[in-house]
Amino acid sequence: MSRSRRRFKASNLSFIEMVEMVDILKRADYDGKHGPYPNPNVRKAKIMTKVMKSLHRNFGVRRSKDQLRKCWSDLKLREQVQYRKIKRVLQKSDVDVVEEESYFTSASAHILIREIMVCNRDLQKIKEDINDVEQRLKNIIDVLGRI
Repeated sequence: MSRSRRRFKASNLSFIEMVEMVDILKRADYDGKHGPYPNPNVRKAKIMTKVMKSLHRNFGVRRSKDQLRKCWSDLKLREQVQYRKIKRVLQKSDVDVVEEESYFTSASAHILIREIMVCNRDLQKIKEDINDVEQRLKNIIDVLGRI
């Protein structure tokens, strides 16, 4: 008896996907730096599930928890330069005040691209909902026309 398994993407995370992952893990205190937690493994599994759902929702990419854990570990231990870049992007995205003579950087471009992707996803859902409502209206009109 064979069990069907989900297929997960095997390629590396893009920079913007890593930014999303690090943002969630930092906000949720994935490493447990802010105190001892009961059931830390269960807590970490729930946080990693949030990361999986967010990446799928925002970027349409499916990743396993193991892939994400390995990426997180690699970022902190082996790819420290990349990790510092991501932390800088996240720090800049937390600032609400924009100076008049600020220059457009690749970090701010990544943030804007992420926002555009989220808005496009929301817009697509709205369009699908409108199409569903239009189809229901047509069906109702057809039923009323037969009466």
